[in-house]
Amino acid sequence: MAIARYEPWSLLHQLHRELDRVREGGNGEGSTATAEWAPAVDIKEAPDRFILQADLPGVKPEEIDISMEDGVLTVKGEKKTEATIDKEGYKRVERTYGSFYRRFSLPDTANPDGISAKSNHGVLEIVIPKREAVQPKKINVTSADK
Repeated sequence: MAIARYEPWSLLHQLHRELDRVREGGNGEGSTATAEWAPAVDIKEAPDRFILQADLPGVKPEEIDISMEDGVLTVKGEKKTEATIDKEGYKRVERTYGSFYRRFSLPDTANPDGISAKSNHGVLEIVIPKREAVQPKKINVTSADK
């Protein structure tokens, strides 16, 4: 008797990805639907910046491509597969490998010129500073009597 992991939603998720790929035209780039996997991402807003953190274990910093165009931040790359071992007629691979692709629309308050990124222990952190708010200029009224 073989023991198999029960994943009731895997077929539904696979169908959803396939429908997204067809709707996008299958052009290879354009959404997470065309990627083999999508890293988990947290986005936090601070008073002076946005912070995006993505889980990319096993991905070297030089294999991550980050670009900014027309208010859209794109993060893409590939997690290389490791050698898997066949043992006693079964094979088990639960970790995700392959290319990833994520796009994020940034608000108008984001300053694309100051974006920075660093990777630490498999977590990519992208810091997007906010533009300085345009403050109304105070005009002092002086007396003409001087």
